[in-house]
This record gives sequence, C-alpha cells and structure tokens, in this order.
Amino acid sequence: MQYQQITYAQEGPVSIITFNRPEVKNCIGTRTHRELVHAFNRFRTDDTAKVAVLTGAGDSAFCAGGDLKSNFGATEPTDHPDPEVASLCPVEAADVARHNRGEAPGILGPSRWTDIYKPIIAAVNGVAYAGGLEWACFADMRIVEEHASFGVTCRRWNIGLADGGSQRLPRIVGMGRAMELIITGKVIDAQEAYRIGLANEVVAKGESLARAVEMAQFIATLPQPAIHADKEAAVRGFGQDLREGLRIEAECFNRLLTTSDASDQLMEGLRRFNERDHPDRVKGAARTPGIVRSEIEG
Repeated sequence: MQYQQITYAQEGPVSIITFNRPEVKNCIGTRTHRELVHAFNRFRTDDTAKVAVLTGAGDSAFCAGGDLKSNFGATEPTDHPDPEVASLCPVEAADVARHNRGEAPGILGPSRWTDIYKPIIAAVNGVAYAGGLEWACFADMRIVEEHASFGVTCRRWNIGLADGGSQRLPRIVGMGRAMELIITGKVIDAQEAYRIGLANEVVAKGESLARAVEMAQFIATLPQPAIHADKEAAVRGFGQDLREGLRIEAECFNRLLTTSDASDQLMEGLRRFNERDHPDRVKGAARTPGIVRSEIEG
C-alpha cells in the first residue's frame, strides 16, 4: 500500500505510524483518515507486529487535529470520489461488527475502535491539539518531548470532541482535570501533562521517537498473550462495577489457559521461572528495566 499522508515503517516487531503532513502541523484530512484506518487494521491483523508507535513528522507537531481548512470533520467520512482513497478502507466483517457496536471509525481515523489489544505508544513530538490530543489518548502510553503541548483547542471554534477525547481523557487524568481541559480549552505544557498523568515520560526535544521505539522493542520481547489479555481486561472492565470487571478479567485469563498458543507460552513461562532460565532469575545478570530484583529472586 502506498501511503501519501502517513508513513508505515516496520522495525522488527515494532510498527511506526507517522502523521506525515508537517506543512499543516500533521492535520488529518479525509485521505489521512482513510490511510490511518488502513494502517491500524494492518497493525492489528499482522502477527509479526507486536507494538505500534505513533508520532508526527517534523519537530513542531504531533498532530494539530482535523484539517479545518478543508472543511473536514463535520461528518464521518464514508464514500469518497477518489476510488484510490475509497479503496483504502474496504468493508470487512470486522468493520460491520464495529458498526453494530457503534464503533465505526471516527472522524480522524479508527479512533472509535476499542478492540486493538496490542500495545500502542505515542511519541508526542510537538503540539497535540484537539484531535491530536485525542490520538495521544488513543495510545496506552505517551512519551512527550519537553517542548510539546496539549489542548482541546477546538473549543474556540465550537467543534466538539468526536474521536474519543471526552471518554479517554477522563480515564487517563481523572474527571476534574479532564473537564478543566475540555471546558476551557486551555493549553498545557509537557511538565503539566506529566504532573496530571497525561504524559508517562518527558524527554528532550527530538528524543521521543527513539525512546518510544526502545520501550516498544522491550515490550516485544515479553510474551504477548498475557499482555493482550490484561489490556483487554483493563479496557473492557474500566467503568464496570467490580463484579463485572472481575468476570471480564477471569474471561480473559481463562482464555490464556484454553487457547493452545497462549497456554503453551504460559507453560513455557512457568518452566523458565522454575528452572531460572531467564536473566531476571539469575543473580548478577542484567535485569529487565523497571523490575526490582528483590521482587523476583524468590
């Protein structure tokens, strides 16, 4: 597939998806929307792709939202007069199922999908405004450059959030902080984003992509079925009462025991633990980043 307004690069198990319209601060138009749907479906269905990193071209913008100069964003794009653009999003059974659940692709790409259980990391390398903030929230983690900023700037133009911002932002930073950003449209810098929990890490200018890829490469070394199961349980269980959340968790965990590939990997993990066949179980070996050795040397 030849993309024009995004790029898709594969570095081993890591898919790097880049908004590639730096001349307009990586704003998303109709073609960009279509290409994002195609790219994330490609990532979701490719068994060799373990983790996605999402970033923006250039050094000034991650994504500044929808391309308002093209009158884009008033309605969900469906048909398109350019057959090449329309062909980027053929209707598949999974798409029909999402439509039936009210999860058709959003205004600015597949932002209403909730069933990508592979990890996604945003490398926020500049402004993340309006729909760009929503895309940052689409990711599971955000590595943010020190000059980046966030804001629901569409507030100024009487344009609402349509790509998950009103739902994901409160889940990340809490309702009070989210409502302040959503109602006022105020812009916050990287340090404030870190303080309220929107940024997971703040790095120097130009370093977010390398750091995100480093993290993604590490995540890809871990057994994947349990990561997918736990992400699914967390996503589906959030906001449910405890009983339902625990039921969802049990459903996802039980799948690890009953699906052949997942159960094989689970048994291999138990073997490696018990036989100390892993660097984290060998005294003096280089430990896994972020793991406290005293917790795993039993």
